[in-house]
Amino acid sequence: MPTPKLTLRAYQAQDLPAMVVLFQASVSQLTIQYYDAGQRQAWAPAAADMPAWQTRLASLELLIAEDGPFIAGFIGFSLDGHIDLLFTAPGFARQGVASALYVAAERRLQAVGTRELFTEASLVAQAFFARQGFSVQQAQTVTRDAVILPRMLMRKTLELR
Repeated sequence: MPTPKLTLRAYQAQDLPAMVVLFQASVSQLTIQYYDAGQRQAWAPAAADMPAWQTRLASLELLIAEDGPFIAGFIGFSLDGHIDLLFTAPGFARQGVASALYVAAERRLQAVGTRELFTEASLVAQAFFARQGFSVQQAQTVTRDAVILPRMLMRKTLELR
């Protein structure tokens, strides 16, 4: 498959349905090695709570990575340094989409003076964030619909520029 020709842009409200579909596909297809079927279903239910998504996204800065007409991935973060969401469409996995989104987010955060980044990384994303210079602070769990999902609290201190 050729390398995607990515364009990064700001989120727009009409992106929400496609982003939720991407999220559901990413969780269901890219996390099989780390999470069982029940965990994946609890994390990304087939019937998405769109009002909850709208509320969550309203508090974040969001970047979309596109390859032509396709949304290849997205990142959501807040200016306090919290990387809340980072997902890649299964068809674009391991093609630099997450890296491009992360680099753009880090630049934005550095530009506003954010000194420390943190995320609650899934077991799938842990290696990606480690490659970006994050270190594990502690193992955590989150419960969704009585299902326990393990994750890692990770942090990275940004260099002053």
